[in-house]
Amino acid sequence: MHQFNDPTAITQCLKGKMVYMYGDSTVRQYYEFLTSFLPELTEFNLQSPVSTGPFMAVDIPDNILLKYQSHGPPISGTPISVSQLRYVANELDGLAGGSDTIVVISIWAHFSTFPVQVYIRRLRHIRRAVVRLLDRAPKTVVVVRSANLRAQSLQESLIFSDWFSVQLDGVLKAMFRGLNILLVDAWEMTLAHHHPHDIHPCPPIIKNMINTILSHVCPVKN
Repeated sequence: MHQFNDPTAITQCLKGKMVYMYGDSTVRQYYEFLTSFLPELTEFNLQSPVSTGPFMAVDIPDNILLKYQSHGPPISGTPISVSQLRYVANELDGLAGGSDTIVVISIWAHFSTFPVQVYIRRLRHIRRAVVRLLDRAPKTVVVVRSANLRAQSLQESLIFSDWFSVQLDGVLKAMFRGLNILLVDAWEMTLAHHHPHDIHPCPPIIKNMINTILSHVCPVKN
């Protein structure tokens, strides 16, 4: 894994790329990290809800587009108009794809209070859409982020236990096994780190995840 410690290095890697992020707030952290770290990225004010988006930022000189869109229901804790909800599979079907396209997906946190069958059905639709995307544009970079550990207060352990999340994590990894995608194993990365567990991992962990993705997009040439 290569360390992208300088904004210029990240900009050079993403130059000419369109980056689409779909899912919950754990992938929104990637959008927030990049927009705060890259000075050339300018955000458009789309008058969107602060938690669910959609959000968009562009770097005109380097031809970089960055977009975030929340996944469809279930959404917990955030009032949002139904008209603003989008299913990830439908969004993927609307992409042309190609070597200039990066797709990042994270969908798990809002499903941890539902039967696992609900999660399986949703992932089946997303998997099929990913397969269709890679069939029409094999050079598209598709990244899937796994679940991560949470801080476990008494209430959290009863409602959002890591025991529930690890089952979703196993389903997600099994669902996307065998596809030409990059899996960012957030579960192992948060488990191994010395920082406390949190539903929204701290910035050093997010930076490690970004480095993992960029190392895949722009591998070091020997």
